[in-house]
Amino acid sequence: MVLEVPGPDGTREVRISSPGRVLYPEPGITKLDLAKYLVAVGEPFVEHNGGRPISLQRFSGGIDGEQFFSKNPPKGAPSYIRAPDVTYPSGRVHPQLVIDEPAAAVWGAQMNTVVFHPWASRADAPDFPDQLRIDLDPQPGTDFGDAIPVALALRDVLADAGLTAFVKTSGNRGLHVFAPIAAEHEFLEVRHAVIAAARELERRMPERVTTNWWKEERGRRIFVDFNQANRDRTMAGAYSPRALAGATVSAPLGWDELGSADPALFTVLSVPSRLASTGDPWHGMHEAPGASIAPLLEWWARDVEAGLGELPFPPDFPKMPGEPPRVQPSRAKKG
Repeated sequence: MVLEVPGPDGTREVRISSPGRVLYPEPGITKLDLAKYLVAVGEPFVEHNGGRPISLQRFSGGIDGEQFFSKNPPKGAPSYIRAPDVTYPSGRVHPQLVIDEPAAAVWGAQMNTVVFHPWASRADAPDFPDQLRIDLDPQPGTDFGDAIPVALALRDVLADAGLTAFVKTSGNRGLHVFAPIAAEHEFLEVRHAVIAAARELERRMPERVTTNWWKEERGRRIFVDFNQANRDRTMAGAYSPRALAGATVSAPLGWDELGSADPALFTVLSVPSRLASTGDPWHGMHEAPGASIAPLLEWWARDVEAGLGELPFPPDFPKMPGEPPRVQPSRAKKG
């Protein structure tokens, strides 16, 4: 099967092998259906995910089968797939895929990609994020509805720091809040800005929000996952499908929609018609220059002065300056 995909350089033909392969057994969505979805959402998909280093979450069969991540361009990648070098937390330098047009996303589907994970930085300045991203993760005993008032309060926190917030469903139970920022600080500083915002949110909603890295200390609250702000840590991109039974999509929302939103309703089957009828709530997000994170870094410095320092990094990261011990609090007490 060959799909014609419009793009900035004209229409490209993208071959789809095994088009009838069922990726999502429950709704019966095939590989061809997924490719057609990416054609339908091509413009906003590229606006929000294009030009960034991106990892492809690929599946050898359906979403219930084996999966792996691709960062390098596979052999035989078409000429319109870029792969500039980026530096990983380990310090090694490596080429990483970049999507510049809808045909590249459709080619990703041909390579059995289901989920697209873009970096917070651009390929032309990979060390300097131009998005501040905050992942609101409901813990056991909480759900999407509990994340809604937290996201609204986070919008106010970011506004107090001079940032304009945008929201999308994660495609699962949580919410992602993004804010365009000036690409002038490296990942560690942006992570500190996220921690500063998260701590302020926690102060305002202590019964609903936690920044505790260890699960045993989170309770029935919304966890603000600050470690998603690290280099080479990514979230599912805007309009990216998720590898979940209902074929849900990480869907951008208007803030006025959030209160009544049901993440289960934003799917590979429904989102194209939503876009056609209501448009893209995130369109133009980066048209204005990104704001400075200097106010958040001032909050960070204030908190450090008050004794609130660095928080734990993921276990695969090198030990970082000022980081607390990477040991579960309950085990540390036993020791």
